[in-house]
Amino acid sequence: MIQHIYRWALLGLCLGLSACMAPPHPEAARASAADFSLPPARSFGAMKVTPPQRSNAEMARDFLDLSFRLENGREIGVFSRFDEPVTVRLAGAIPPSAHDDLSRLLARLHNEAGIDITEVAAGAAAITIEFLPRQKMQRYVPRAACFVVPRISSWRDYRTARRTDLDWTTLARRDRAAIFVPSDTSPQEIRDCLHEELAQALGPLNDLYRLPDSVFNDDNIHAVLTGFDMLMLRVTYAPELASGMTRDAVAGRLPAILDRLNPRGRGAGAAPLADPTPRAFSTAIDTALGPGAAPARRRAAARTAVEICVVQGWHDARAGFAWMAVGRLALGHSPDVARLAFTRAAEIFHNNPYLALHAANADMQLAAFALVDGNADEALRLTNAAMPVVLAAQNASLLASLMMIKAEALDMSGRASEARQVRLDSLGWARYGFGSDAEARKRLMGLTSLVSAQGTTHP
Repeated sequence: MIQHIYRWALLGLCLGLSACMAPPHPEAARASAADFSLPPARSFGAMKVTPPQRSNAEMARDFLDLSFRLENGREIGVFSRFDEPVTVRLAGAIPPSAHDDLSRLLARLHNEAGIDITEVAAGAAAITIEFLPRQKMQRYVPRAACFVVPRISSWRDYRTARRTDLDWTTLARRDRAAIFVPSDTSPQEIRDCLHEELAQALGPLNDLYRLPDSVFNDDNIHAVLTGFDMLMLRVTYAPELASGMTRDAVAGRLPAILDRLNPRGRGAGAAPLADPTPRAFSTAIDTALGPGAAPARRRAAARTAVEICVVQGWHDARAGFAWMAVGRLALGHSPDVARLAFTRAAEIFHNNPYLALHAANADMQLAAFALVDGNADEALRLTNAAMPVVLAAQNASLLASLMMIKAEALDMSGRASEARQVRLDSLGWARYGFGSDAEARKRLMGLTSLVSAQGTTHP
């Protein structure tokens, strides 16, 4: 079973810090939020995809590690994929946004990965995506936000299947798979689950923390399939490969396949392989950011993840992500620790050209701290630099958060009319990214309360 375990909490900084401060006059916060009737939810159009930037030799190594090992470290003996054409069907309590987001995803899989894949309205399908209430799903799989399993087509099948039936390592070819997604969550989380779980149903089954440019990474920074991911899927369905091939057989054919599909990656050798990610690091991150653990235990686990990075000598995405976890869990508990942690993460991310989206996540947090300091110029600098990156990555919740911060900074600068328009625009993205109208207003009011608590009032 492949699970999407946790999601990044994006504007927790503002809500967390405001909880530590003297409350503002409630009238001020209510007035700011009540000024806005929520606009229609925004949605993204066609994605401008950045082609993979690394050498083919390096990506061949990645493909083998993604395709012949599970997230828990178990080896997969043989390569497997679906026979084309691949059919997909939605079932259950289908949310209003699901059909459109699935249609856009299938078009990308067809155009960018070359997979013959279509949606069917009824009847049997190779891949069934069933929506059900989160509470019902997590009664059986409490740590999963969404997940995919082989050999079945429904939730009823899942509940009655033997564990051995759901074992990816025993597949010689793929015939059926089921993806389970909560029906009562935000449109963005539904879309993100569609991207990651459908990609893993079709292709690579592993996640690697070392990958900076992929959804096949448990840091969940990338919300939609990247150029690298589409290349991995295109390789998966290359005619030179077939279900049942061994790792060595696939490895022997990869150089020619990648040279054909990605000519820009020819010639250069593979960069030195990043140190393997020890299981202790993954366990620490899962404890820190997953459900169930007490706050003190989660904070301790995040510190453990940072300590592992120090011992390993890492200065890559894993180290930055561990610092982000420390910062996120320190909000509302120790703001000074949170600020230091986000600063460390930002330094790491900005030193790597592949980590621009990671850097935008850290800079959003630092921009909110700039508001606390009354430093509108710094908040504007950080949000203006991050917003184009986030828009290109189609992350509505992070974009809404950045825009809310920018609006407050504009108000601080006396630019009230600009602030109002940015704030209104942010709410359209918030409705897609956060889901409910109540949650969108809560995020905006939390940020307004934070600024008001510092003695800043709106013009």
